[in-house]
Amino acid sequence: MQELLSWKNKSSRKPLIIRGARQVGKTWIMKEFGNSQYKQTAYINFESSMVLKELFINDYNIERIITALQIETGIQINPENTLIIFDEIQEAEGAITSLKYFCENAPQYHIIAAGSLLGVALHEQVSFPVGKVEFIDLHPLNFSEFLEALDKKSMLDLIKSKDWVLIKSFREKFIALLRKYYYIGGMPEAVVSYSKQKDFSKVRAIQKRILGAYEQDFSKHAPTRIVPRIRMLWNSIPSQLAKENKKFVYGAIKTGSRAKDYELALAWLIDCGLVNKVNRATKPGIPLKAYEDGSAFKLFISDVGLLAAMGNLDVKTLIEGNVLFEEFKGALTEQYVLQQLLGIPDLPIYYWSAERSTAEIDFLVQLEGKAIPLEVKAEENLQAKSLKSFCQKYAPETAIRISMSDYRKEDWLTNLPLYAISEIANLN
Repeated sequence: MQELLSWKNKSSRKPLIIRGARQVGKTWIMKEFGNSQYKQTAYINFESSMVLKELFINDYNIERIITALQIETGIQINPENTLIIFDEIQEAEGAITSLKYFCENAPQYHIIAAGSLLGVALHEQVSFPVGKVEFIDLHPLNFSEFLEALDKKSMLDLIKSKDWVLIKSFREKFIALLRKYYYIGGMPEAVVSYSKQKDFSKVRAIQKRILGAYEQDFSKHAPTRIVPRIRMLWNSIPSQLAKENKKFVYGAIKTGSRAKDYELALAWLIDCGLVNKVNRATKPGIPLKAYEDGSAFKLFISDVGLLAAMGNLDVKTLIEGNVLFEEFKGALTEQYVLQQLLGIPDLPIYYWSAERSTAEIDFLVQLEGKAIPLEVKAEENLQAKSLKSFCQKYAPETAIRISMSDYRKEDWLTNLPLYAISEIANLN
């Protein structure tokens, strides 16, 4: 909401596109912003508005477009006090291109657009208005937002205070909330349901419905020939993350599979915002992008709660802990950590592994001009052999281990509790 406000008040404002997976709350945030910050909102959903689907085919005359929007919405559009919302913008041919003409010929209009399959549309020979639009990425709720949603703001404030002695006193409460977050995740509907009803079975039903909607999107919107591959790749992610070495292996989808068989399917899932790809970096040089190895990567999905639902983890296993679940716990923990890191603006995220040994660093991030290794531990097993060998080899200024243990700073290492990961950028 703060980012939307600063966009509204810019003198050089361009049309804004909100990117994010289906069900992360794009429509809600656009409407809420319109209701709270404008006198009126002209909301158009191109998926349901048959009349306007062909509005942009003949030309991009702004006056003509505004007239049609006014007739369809019944709202007299005044640039001073009206927010125009284009939802499911990819469903109307030429709608994305029209943003260029709004930017160039009618910058006085306030326009926000979104679409759950926007990324896919942009790769289908759509004339994209490069440099004529702005972007905001919307992710599922992170752990800090989850605490606020459950009326635990005082606990969030305590984390932000970095009073590690007092935080330690409440560690059991933090860990209990973190386990709940692993199960519920950050999809807004799941969080709202739990905050009101405290019913885990209702949360799981919502998650299963969201996963079902994703599967329907595969067959409805993807090219028919790659649908089976999208499905197989998507369904292989939980088991690939449960491996000791979480590097994605095409052969694990189906024996004999190769990269070229699944490249399109993977690109489709990434474009939808359903999958996050973390590439390997060969060394911790700056910028990390210069040391990217595109052939080795890990795949995560958009939300930790959805991952738990895909793995059919029952609430008792997750909340109370279970030995049988140890392997998958590492998968959930890395998924959780990535989800929190994605909420930090402009943070390049990679992982590192040695060429000729099993040493691996779960994440390698570029923060304030430094490459910082992050070792992730699901519990309190604090052996950090890979991190130690990485530090001996590269001598980074800062190394961080993220675990269920309490905060402490040692000579070469800072241990940060998993539930306090939001403070990773403010440790100095």
